[in-house]
Amino acid sequence: MYTLDTNAIVYYIKGDENVVPIFETAIGGAYPLYVSVITEAELFSYSRLNETEIDQIDNLLRTVSIISLDSRLARLSGMIRRMYGVKLYDSVIAATALSTGSTLLTRNVKDFKKIAGLSFQRV
Repeated sequence: MYTLDTNAIVYYIKGDENVVPIFETAIGGAYPLYVSVITEAELFSYSRLNETEIDQIDNLLRTVSIISLDSRLARLSGMIRRMYGVKLYDSVIAATALSTGSTLLTRNVKDFKKIAGLSFQRV
């Protein structure tokens, strides 16, 4: 099981050779995939997105479970931010991975490695 960080999805869309094989295996049904609703918002906020990239993001999001922010997840996110000093968006993404019991796929190891109990894999 994987939770996809925003940067991992961006690298996948851009065709990064280190990320594409992992995503193709996961998307093929080998692993359940989760995305925070925050990641969804971040992906569509990039000002330079073209129609092809929007279609790629839409297609990817159809293959994952999008995890909404509820009170329980908000509290966990707040605790993570308070305890580890990470950005709010990163704390929500980390809380998503922790609450789903999944491994976070990210390139942002620096911020996530300090969060106790969080399993992550660098892409």
